This record gives sequence, C-alpha cells and structure tokens, in this order.
Amino acid sequence: MRAAPRIGRAVRVPAWLKAHDPELAATRRAARTAVVMPTLFALCSEVFHSPAMATFAAFASFSMLLLVEFTGPMVQRLRAHVGLAAAWLLLICLGTVAARVSWVAVAATVAVGFLVLFSGVVSSVLAGASTALLLAFVLPVSSPAPLSQLPERLAGAGLASAVALLAVSLLWPRPAADPLNAPAARVCRAAAAQLRTDASRLAGGAEAPSVRACRENADETAIATADLRTAFEGTPYRPTGLSAGSRALVRLVDELTWLSTIVADSAPPPDGHPVCDPTARAVRQAAATVLERTADLLDAPSGSPDALRAATARLRATMDRMERGATTVLPVHLPARSTQPEARAFLETLDLSFRAQELAFATLQIAGNVDLAAAAERRSWPERLLGLEPGGPAEPLASAYERAVAHLRPNSVWLHNSLRGAAGLGIAVTLAELTGVQHSFWVLLGTLSVLRSNALSTGQSAVRALGGTLVGSVIGAGLLQLIGHHGTVLWFLLPVAVLVAGIAPAAVSFAAGQAAFTITLVILFNIGQNPDWHIVLLRVQDIGIGCAVSVLVGLFFWPRGAAAAVDRALAEAYTGSARYLAGAVEYAVGRCGARPTAADAPLEEGREAAAAARRLDDAVRSFLAERGAKRVSLADLTTLVTGVVGLRLAADAVVGLWQRAGVRHAGTERAEARLVLLDTAGHVTGWYRDLALSLVGRSAVRDPLPSSPAAEASLVDSVRRDLRDDDGRASDTAVRIIWTVDHLNAARRLQPSLAAAARPEESG
Repeated sequence: MRAAPRIGRAVRVPAWLKAHDPELAATRRAARTAVVMPTLFALCSEVFHSPAMATFAAFASFSMLLLVEFTGPMVQRLRAHVGLAAAWLLLICLGTVAARVSWVAVAATVAVGFLVLFSGVVSSVLAGASTALLLAFVLPVSSPAPLSQLPERLAGAGLASAVALLAVSLLWPRPAADPLNAPAARVCRAAAAQLRTDASRLAGGAEAPSVRACRENADETAIATADLRTAFEGTPYRPTGLSAGSRALVRLVDELTWLSTIVADSAPPPDGHPVCDPTARAVRQAAATVLERTADLLDAPSGSPDALRAATARLRATMDRMERGATTVLPVHLPARSTQPEARAFLETLDLSFRAQELAFATLQIAGNVDLAAAAERRSWPERLLGLEPGGPAEPLASAYERAVAHLRPNSVWLHNSLRGAAGLGIAVTLAELTGVQHSFWVLLGTLSVLRSNALSTGQSAVRALGGTLVGSVIGAGLLQLIGHHGTVLWFLLPVAVLVAGIAPAAVSFAAGQAAFTITLVILFNIGQNPDWHIVLLRVQDIGIGCAVSVLVGLFFWPRGAAAAVDRALAEAYTGSARYLAGAVEYAVGRCGARPTAADAPLEEGREAAAAARRLDDAVRSFLAERGAKRVSLADLTTLVTGVVGLRLAADAVVGLWQRAGVRHAGTERAEARLVLLDTAGHVTGWYRDLALSLVGRSAVRDPLPSSPAAEASLVDSVRRDLRDDDGRASDTAVRIIWTVDHLNAARRLQPSLAAAARPEESG
C-alpha cells in the first residue's frame, strides 16, 4: 500500500519536467552531460593521471554538450560540432600563450571576447555557441601554466570533442525539425484556406460561404501568424545560420506576417454582394494552391520541390493573364474631365485585380524562399562540407560580410553588447591579476554569467548570481563537511550535480542554475583531494568580484540597453524603407514613359533597408530578452515592426511590377502620370520620414494622411489620354501606373495604426 505515493511521485516528475522544460531540450542536454563529463574526468584523472587533461576534458564536454545544441539535420549538427572542437583547440592555444604575460592576457581577452560575441551577428551557430567559445579561452587564460602543459590541455579538449560527437549522434539525439517550419506551415495552410473561402464568396451563388465562415478562417490565420511570431521572437538568437536556406527562413517570418495582413485587408466586404472578377478570383485560387504546396515542403524539406514549382508556374501564368486582362476592364472612353465619383469608379475597376496582384506577389516571394531553404537541405555531404550553397559558393561569405558591416554602427545593440562583454572580461582579468586571487577563472565566470544588455538587468542578474553562488557554496561546503575523508562519495554525487545543473536554469530559475553549477564545481575541484570547505567559501568572493565588474560595466556602457536602441532602430528602419519605396517609384517613373530611361532598380536602397530591418530585429529581440517592466507596449511594438515590413515589401512589389513590364508602347511621354506618381510617393514617404523623427523625439507624430479624392481624379485625368496604344487598345502601362499608386495607398493605409502605436499616451 505504501508504494502508491512513490509511484505517484515517479509519475509527477516527468510531468513536471515536460511542463517546465518544453520538448525536454534542457533535460536531453543535461542527461548527456551527466553521462559523459564524469566519465571523461575519471578517465583522465584516474587512468591517465593528468589533472590538466581532466580539467579541460571536463569543461570541454560541459560546454559542448550542455551550453550548445545545434539545429538542423544530423550531418549539419556534427559539422557544427567539428567546427566548435577546432575553435576550442585554437582558443586553448591562444589562451595558454597569452596567459604568460599579464598585459597580453588582458588585451587578448578583450579582442577574443569582442570577436566571439560580435561574430554571432552573422550566424545563430556562432551566436548560440558564444558562451562555449568564450569558456574555451577564459579557462586557459585564467590558469597560467608552462607551455609544456599545452599538449595535455589539447588532449583533454580533443578527447571531449570526439566523445561529444558520439554523444550528440547516439545519446538521445535531438529531432531534426527546424523550430520555424511547423508554425510557418500552419500559417501557409490557414492563409490558403482563407483565400479559397474568399474566392468562393467572390464567386457568389447559393454555395457561397457565409460571413461567419470567412471570419473563422481569418481568425485561424491570425492565430497561426501570432504563433509563428512567438516562436521566432522567443529564441534569444536568430534561429538561422549563414546558409542561403537559413536566411530565407528569416525572410519567411516577415513575409508570412505581411501576407496575413494582406489577406485580411483583401477579404470581401461582409455586407452586400461582392463584385466578382473571374481572373482575380483565379489568381486567389492559384495562390492558395501555392501556399498549400509551400506548407508541404516546409513539413518535408527533403522532399521534391516539383509540386511547388509547378504550382508557382501556374500562379505566374494566371497572374500574367490577369495583368493583361486588366486592360480590358478599363473604361477607355471617358469625358473630357473626370468628376471625383467617376474617378473613384474608374479606379475601383482595378481594385480586385490589384489586391490579387498584391497577394500573388507576396505568395511568390514566400514560395521562392521556402524552395531555396529546401534546396539547402538537399545538399550532398561534400557540398555541405565545402559550404556550397544554392546560388553560388561565394554567397555565404558575402552575406556574412554584409551582415557584419550592417552592425558596425553606433546604434547597433549587437555592437553594444559585444563591446560591453569584451570590456567586462578584460576588466575582470585585470582585477584578477591585481588582486592575486587564486582562481581568476571564477572571477571571469562571474563576469560572464551576469552580463546583460542594460544596467538594470545586469544588476538583477548579479544579485541572483551571488545569491545562487552563496547557496550553492553553502550546500557544497555542507556536503564536504558531511563527507569528511570519504572523498569517493563525490564520484557518485558528480553525475547527479551535473544533471541538476543542466536542468535547473531552464526548469527552475537562473539563481537555481547558478547554485547547482556552483555545487558541481565544488565537487569537481575537490575530487581526489582532501575536501576543504574553507576554499569553497572563498569562491563566493571571486564570483562577487566578477559580478561587481559586470554591474560596473553595465552602468558605464549603454546602461539603458536595448530599450533605448529600439526607437533608434525603428527610426532607421522606417527611414531606409521610405527611401527604398521612393527609389522604387522613381524606377517606375523611368520605366513608364514612351521612351523609358535606363534607370536601374534601386538595389542598393533595398539592401540598406534590409540591413536596417535586421538591426531592428536584433534590437527588438534583445529588448524582449531584458528583464523588468517594458515602457513600450509589446502590441504597439509589434505594430511598428510590422509596419516596417509592409513598407519594405510594398517597395519590393513596385520594383517587381515594373521589372515584369513588357515592351513599351509608343505614345505620349505621360508626363502628368509620372508627376502624379512622384507627388503621391513624396507625400507618403515624407510621412514615414517624419514618423522616424518622432520615434526619436525630434518631432510630434503627424496625423495620418487622408485619402484624397482630388488626387484620384488627377490620376485618372493624367492617364486618360494614355489609355490607348497605337492599335486602340487599353495600355498596360496605365494599369501599372494605377497599381503603383495602389501600393502607395496600401502604405498610406498603414498610417493610422502606426500613429496610434507611436503615441500610445494619446490612444490610451
């Protein structure tokens, strides 16, 4: 009868782990480490009788199995572990050599700290491994030893690397699915279902879906999109690497968010009978098919892309037919001067086709990115080994350079964090040298564990780190006191301590993890020696020095952290995207004349806008990771970030629209139409530039631009004389001019929600 409570507790433990450790990710890493680390430590210390080899084998296995977990297929993960092992060996050599001279140790720590932390900006592989890489340098640089000991250190780390490769592939291997694939596939399917429902409603008839069915599909799309954003923003680092496929998945999140907005805006009106345009409805159905095939490829990236490519080709063909057919619905014969109602009616004849064109463009962008990501997953082992990517072997290096340069700016949060971390580690090494503490490694460990992106978070982490270290030291000292001279017991306690140290930070708290890690080190450093609890308590002093360094650095290096940088990053992103949209319209103006100019597409403006958007993403990610109350509503922040995406993709759509334009028809110069385009673009992009100024406090937020019936009439009049080509047919140039203005109006319609988000005190 007494066994029932034990069984109940045994059942509750796995349930508690699943509730506090989603997908058991931390438990998986901790279990591997608890098996490997004590085994290697025992092998090196008891069999090889090499304390240096044992220490480096223990910390290398700890960092490679517990502090990192690479994603992707198994081959890709093993390749990343091989790279991490090579980096460990190199950093051990650098740290051992630098530790021999104090000033060299300080300078090398600052340089290596900055390079390791900043390199994470180009790859999540590097970002996720930054702590493990820093530990590879901190351990030898804080433990001066003669060069004759270097082979033993390298042997310990090399042995740990080899065993880590086996453990990752054989001991409870992680599932290969990308964390973004499943939620992205759900968005694609929900949007496809909504498009099919809307297309059926546009067709009318007795079998047309009800308004309620349309709303339910729209709600499902909104929920799926929110889940995708949560999955993307919930990771501390961009969940991608340098590969073309990984970069495509980053763009996919933004594009799916924007697609859901477009689908919602283009839904048929709930009241009244919707106007039907058969070609626009066909484009919606073709786009839905593409999204469904896109979801299939996201679910099975190694599968064949033929179905997606065939669906994409059909969508392009349907889109081309719609663009050609749009000229046939234009009322070619108009009175000499259009009234405002006539102008509105004229523009509304293209409204459904414009919405379909906008949807098709976004869908094609999404399909292309997923196809690229899947192609990267299908590479052979030699291609993966050589880093050959779809699109050319030089692309990853070019992307890395572009991304790094984009963050070498004073307002980059990533640059701030990298400089802060490097300065903190350098000061910690200096203090350790000046104070002559026995184990400066503990000082650097304290510094490394609590550095955050602002002074408040650093101070809070320092308190937790000190509290956790104190509790762990007291518990460790108590264990040593109880054990006395029975040091063999420590061998049995070490795997348990490692297991708890790996699970506690994720399942309990940062302080609990710090306490468990301290107990692990206490046990590790006392195995094979006479247990001395006095030395254990001295480690609290060393950790305290490290925490004090972190707080000091946090106070003097950008103390407001990411919160202060988010507004600047938003302003820069809006400025860059507005410049890109203006450049796109200028490109359109150069292409829409009877004798089009040789103007190039605004590729440089597009790259700059994309770089600013990436800096914004990193600033927002750091802001969300900071502890404490947020002075900006997360809903308002999401609205402002989505506005940047919409503005940039509107520019992409304008460029794509005119790049697809065929041979120009002879005719007038269309000077009036071109002036209307430039004037409309100037007003819209000017509003966004003013919004950027208001976000950094330089001006008040302007009221949104109202729709202008007079401008619409002017647009119709400007193209009225140019609607026909030499054969008397309606000109597709006129259609593209109107669609370009529609894209500008779509950007204008974002303004009310952005203005409300930028001045929440007025809307609250």
